[in-house]
Amino acid sequence: MRGFRSAGNIVLDFASAAPSVVKSIRQRDLLNTWLRLYARQRIAPAIWEYQPARLEEELSDLIYYTVDTSTPVPRLVIQSEGTRISRAYGHTGKGVPLDEYIGPRLVPSVMPIYYECVARGLPVYSVADVDDIYGRIVAYERLLLPFLTDGKVCHIIASLKTFCEDGGFEIKNLMRGNDALPRPKLRAVIDRDLFHRAPGRIAAADVVEFADRSGPADATEIIELN
Repeated sequence: MRGFRSAGNIVLDFASAAPSVVKSIRQRDLLNTWLRLYARQRIAPAIWEYQPARLEEELSDLIYYTVDTSTPVPRLVIQSEGTRISRAYGHTGKGVPLDEYIGPRLVPSVMPIYYECVARGLPVYSVADVDDIYGRIVAYERLLLPFLTDGKVCHIIASLKTFCEDGGFEIKNLMRGNDALPRPKLRAVIDRDLFHRAPGRIAAADVVEFADRSGPADATEIIELN
């Protein structure tokens, strides 16, 4: 199953994925907190409910957006941004619409990812390769988490991670420092297995059989956990 989202004349496709598609341990922790809230009513939570552990440690890699869906195309405005991400784009952007902040060169490849998150009300994960100013290949991993107000996606939190297999890389102007556009490796909507199972515990509705060893050999008791 695949979805599609467009910006201008460019249409991007999105794979259907489970939470395991996310590589970063820190991003998985952020996603698992969102999934626990989502599981209550099978809808995205409100942003004020979202309080993941060790959030302070992640703030440098997070961007908060407000979303205005009253316009034909959703309008995302940056409300805060981490220092590492500011260095990657070359300047800060608080209070600036996202499409203006990234510029027309990146809009066709970036904005449809955010529009898909707004339209589906589900997490969206993407990976693209970017070259730093020295030509080293850097994996740019983006996790978008939507949050509802009055039944509409009004906030998005983006977790942005960078990784280079060669070790160190230059993050300054990473997204603007060369003429090569990011090369997409994966775009996925996380719409399968939308639950978080704590390690070592039995999930609700699992069936467990207990054998009665004091009676006949074939006597068993079946209990459904709810």
